[in-house]
Amino acid sequence: MRFLITAGPTREPIDPVRYISNRSSGKMGYAIADAALEAGHDVILISGPVNLAPPSNAKFVSVSTSDEMFDAMHRYADSCDVCVLCAAVADYKPAKASPTKIKKRDERFSLELVRTRDILESLGQQRDRPFLLVGFAAETNDVKENAEAKRRRKKLPLLVANRAQDTLGQDENEVTLLDDAGAHPLPRMDKLALARRLVAEIAARLSVG
Repeated sequence: MRFLITAGPTREPIDPVRYISNRSSGKMGYAIADAALEAGHDVILISGPVNLAPPSNAKFVSVSTSDEMFDAMHRYADSCDVCVLCAAVADYKPAKASPTKIKKRDERFSLELVRTRDILESLGQQRDRPFLLVGFAAETNDVKENAEAKRRRKKLPLLVANRAQDTLGQDENEVTLLDDAGAHPLPRMDKLALARRLVAEIAARLSVG
């Protein structure tokens, strides 16, 4: 099978030296790529800026902004069997990035933000898509409820939910799998072990389908 995986954060420029981003380390997405390769699958990894070495034997696509990740996903998605969107893509970006460094001011400074393009939703809305679409939801509260609402809204057959404060930058993760049959919690484990469980779960779903 061919896996398309996103990982890491995106950076939305404010000016040439500043940007909006988040605390994602990319460890979960890179672990899924490693586990898929270990299981004998082909992997395309689209990654935002992280301090991790790209996995060997994967096609590696480096991006920075949400727009670059959106374009890369749509470039490769239809040629893959499964798309696993693990990246923490910024929800907002500056309406306009300054071409020069913004100087410090005595008065208050306001920054206008606009919504970024929703990669997961754009893929979920595709009719007759040829790939299994798997999303991630990092929530800080009411994890199952918020994640299930996201899964239904974005038309996902499978969503992996976790508490953001328990996983960002950590080597372990505790998740709940959400699908049409309900919620399936998994125990806390290191991210590579969890990635192996997820890859096996995805492979089983594709073989049944």
